[in-house]
Amino acid sequence: MRKIAIHRAGGHDRLELEEHPDPEPGPGEVAVDVAAAGINYADLAVRMGLYESAKRYVGWPITPGFEVAGPVAAVGADVDDLRVGEDVIAITRFGGYASRIVVPRHQVFARPDGWSAEEAAGFPAVFLTAWYALFELAHPRPARTALVHSAAGGVGGALVQLLKDHGCRVIGVVGAGHKVEPVRALGADAVIDKSAEALWPAVARHAKDGCDLILDANGASTLGDGYRNLAAGGRLVTYGFASMLPRGRARPSWIKLAREWLRTPAFHPLDMVTNNKSVLAFNLSFLFHETTILAEGMADLLARAERGAIRPAKVTTYPLAEVARAHADLESGETVGKLVLIP
Repeated sequence: MRKIAIHRAGGHDRLELEEHPDPEPGPGEVAVDVAAAGINYADLAVRMGLYESAKRYVGWPITPGFEVAGPVAAVGADVDDLRVGEDVIAITRFGGYASRIVVPRHQVFARPDGWSAEEAAGFPAVFLTAWYALFELAHPRPARTALVHSAAGGVGGALVQLLKDHGCRVIGVVGAGHKVEPVRALGADAVIDKSAEALWPAVARHAKDGCDLILDANGASTLGDGYRNLAAGGRLVTYGFASMLPRGRARPSWIKLAREWLRTPAFHPLDMVTNNKSVLAFNLSFLFHETTILAEGMADLLARAERGAIRPAKVTTYPLAEVARAHADLESGETVGKLVLIP
């Protein structure tokens, strides 16, 4: 099997393509021949040595990748409900940038009907992240107004679709003009292009009484203003700190990291009680022990996919050997939808 291995933190040159013996599934495990592997913004942080769960669970060397699709290659003892050759998707806690991967049975699910391997590979991690943010943490009521940052990306696009299926009013935020129409096509009621107009005055126009829910993976650049733009009873959910990472460059700027750290707002419990606002946060990579929640989330998502309420993101594919180019494109901030590797 082939896989991408990172032996120490750094730029694109740290993404090394290596050959290793095929892994074999143990009891309760499934081996998947990876036809496609999703790329996520978190993978950039993993490569730069800035992702806490990567340090805690794996260390160096590490193979990035949180989601894959492909046929079952083999099953371990006690796995009697999957057959070799069956098309599946899997969520992984790292390891997805490979031609074969072994994962526990409870992390493997049927591929949605009619979806290609490339489309399916970009589905589980981003939609589970969106599902957890909405239905495990925020619990939005239908008809409420939600603001989604980075709405043209993988998680952002999933959030827009799930919110619309739930009956919410959605304001999407994008950073370039070519991203506006794709977000409208996902169902957003309004789209703010912050490269063309000031963000928060535009938010105030679209949500005169504030937003009931704001979903933010930016970090310090928008968290403080987001909190101030919540309606009474509103919730701010944060699941990433993309603004801390470099834009258009492969290595982190330690000066920028320090500056963004100092800019990150602190939310005082007394202020939240007084203003009747909440701040919630999570990272899906720390939640793999919550097998019941993950199973419930995937069952709900697959049912929505089956009835056509959610659909796969627009996909751009790259050969596994060109993973550095894929990372560079994602770092540019110009991409729409999902980037996917083909081993």
